[in-house]
Amino acid sequence: MQFIADQHADLKLAPPAGSLERAHLQEHLNYTSSELHKAFWPFFSRTSSEAEKDQAKSNVTKKFDYLDAMLSDSRMYLLGDQFTVADAYMFVVCNWSNFVGIDLSEWPALSANVDRVAIRPATQSVMKAEGLLN
Repeated sequence: MQFIADQHADLKLAPPAGSLERAHLQEHLNYTSSELHKAFWPFFSRTSSEAEKDQAKSNVTKKFDYLDAMLSDSRMYLLGDQFTVADAYMFVVCNWSNFVGIDLSEWPALSANVDRVAIRPATQSVMKAEGLLN
């Protein structure tokens, strides 16, 4: 994602390489991949038991608690007022909640962030292309 963002620096989808802001972007990308994304795995595994899915739900809610607390400082996106590739990745993973029965309204700041990303024209276009919207 960082490579793609760097190919289109004019879109400001990632802060400049070597900056402290870039390190924060990497922090959010790493959290999404190593914690949040991984926490959803039992929902999509054919071999997961109901007990494993219940445990996964508990695990995902803890991850959402963390994100909601972080976003509760009134920032628009993960790095502040600028949408980045970290927001795109987090949106995709958080949107999986719609398919596994987790209601994001329990986390108002996170839900507002997901809603902001969802209404972006590029997000709408991709979701339509993927058959997720009419």
